[in-house]
Amino acid sequence: MSDKLIQLVDIPQRGDARGGLAVAELGGALPFPVRRVYWLFGTLPGVSRGFHAHKQLHQLCVCVAGSVRFTLFDGRREENVVLNSSAKGLLIGPGLWREMHDFSSDCILMVFADAEYDEADYIRSKEVFIASTHVA
Repeated sequence: MSDKLIQLVDIPQRGDARGGLAVAELGGALPFPVRRVYWLFGTLPGVSRGFHAHKQLHQLCVCVAGSVRFTLFDGRREENVVLNSSAKGLLIGPGLWREMHDFSSDCILMVFADAEYDEADYIRSKEVFIASTHVA
């Protein structure tokens, strides 16, 4: 899988006797200006989410609590990445099928995106996605 499409990045952590602070700044862990932020929480046991790809969207996913397993597929190869620390973020570029599995009961997954929600940017059929990755 291309390093440009998926990359684990360090999220700077600071703290003292009062507690911790994690920072995701433009030019640091965030390589793009943020246009949308959302978070997933309260996912029930055994429930998986995602099951789509994006045509242009770039995202930084940070598991701020608990853990989750991502399955990423570029049309040929599949890779699994477990996020279980707010000190690591997963950069996901366009053109990757993504699924999220094994949410812990306390999981809070925050996602920073470089564009607002646009249904036209989604590919929601894995078969269509695979066909679009195999150019003759």
